[in-house]
Amino acid sequence: MDVIAILAEFGFAITAVIGLAYFIWWIWNFVSEKIDPKIEEMHIQLIRVIDQVRMLDNDLIRLQEKVNVVLEYKENEKKKKEEDDESL
Repeated sequence: MDVIAILAEFGFAITAVIGLAYFIWWIWNFVSEKIDPKIEEMHIQLIRVIDQVRMLDNDLIRLQEKVNVVLEYKENEKKKKEEDDESL
C-alpha cells in the first residue's frame, strides 16, 4: 500500500501514531535482544574486575605492613647499634 493512500484514508495523525508505535516496538525489541545481553555480560565482567581490584588492594595493604615492619626493625637495629657504640 502506498503511503499517500494510507494518508488519504486514515489521515496524518493516525498514520503518524502507527509509525511511532512501530518505531517504539522496534526500539524495544532491539534493546531487549541486543543491548540487554551485552549489558549483563559487562556487568559480570565489572564484578570480576572489582573483585580483582579489592584483592590487589588487600595485597598492597599487606605488603605495606610488611615494609613498615622491616623498616621498624631496621630503625631498631640502628638505634641498638648506636646505643652499643655509645656505651663503649
